[in-house]
Amino acid sequence: MGTADGTAVLLSTKANAMADWAEALRALDPTLEIRLFPDAGDPAAIEAAVVWTEHDMAELRRYPNLKLIVSMGAGVDHLLRPPGPPPGVPVARLVDERLTQGMTEWVLLNVLRFHRQDPEYRAQQAARVWRELPAPDTAARRVGILGLGALGAAAARALRGLGFPVMGWSRRPKALEGIECFHGAEGLSAMLPRTDILVCLLPLTPQTRGIVGRDLLQSLPRGAYVINGARGGHVVDADLLHALDTGQVAGAALDVFEPEPLPADHPYWSHPKVFVTPHAASITIPRSAAPQVVENIHRVRAGRPLINLVDLAAGY
Repeated sequence: MGTADGTAVLLSTKANAMADWAEALRALDPTLEIRLFPDAGDPAAIEAAVVWTEHDMAELRRYPNLKLIVSMGAGVDHLLRPPGPPPGVPVARLVDERLTQGMTEWVLLNVLRFHRQDPEYRAQQAARVWRELPAPDTAARRVGILGLGALGAAAARALRGLGFPVMGWSRRPKALEGIECFHGAEGLSAMLPRTDILVCLLPLTPQTRGIVGRDLLQSLPRGAYVINGARGGHVVDADLLHALDTGQVAGAALDVFEPEPLPADHPYWSHPKVFVTPHAASITIPRSAAPQVVENIHRVRAGRPLINLVDLAAGY
């Protein structure tokens, strides 16, 4: 895909990350011709597009020889928004150890934040109150994870390693050692009443949009916590705010929102029970993720099966 055969790779992401991506890809294959969006040049020369959430899918239909689209993250919902990818063009996502590690760290941070009563101790510090709270019991704090893909499974294992009883829910049956697994509508109904801390790491699909809404929140034990590192579309904001204000949910840690950036007047910013991070739970590191991108570029040239290929019908 170098200059000799007139094909090129289009990069489209935040401006401050573009150069790092280009450097990481060229380090692995110096023959790659990299073009940085919006400077795509001749549309017919673009054979692969490596894009993030900001890119308009309709724009990709300008490239008649496009043979591969790669998401710069684990999620691909941004690529499936109407009109979706050009017909017949395969889509691959990233399954990267550094990406998975980052998400696991963020989940652990927030599970431990709530488990170890950090909000209460911070409030006591602000009020200059010296009072020891009852010691939390890790073995009695039940964590339920929505989504048992690469991210969910890694978080589940890490939490289990700390001694938490961990449950996981997925659309289809899965088995993870030491993790109590549930699936389907009946499985979700069985897991929720036993979940003290709920972690959402699902892919965003039409079936999972709005899943963290009134019915789910009311099914949790009163005083449960909610952690969402997946996509903002999983949460019905009005329902979560109501659950927080009524005490049904004791606290929430949210990294993803709809829309993003989170509007300055959104109630989450100032809500005393909400912790906000700016879609920073796990940030793709180009030098770590680049090898699988280059591998897929080489595979699509050779007509070989792609790695981490997305099932467009399933949405992940």
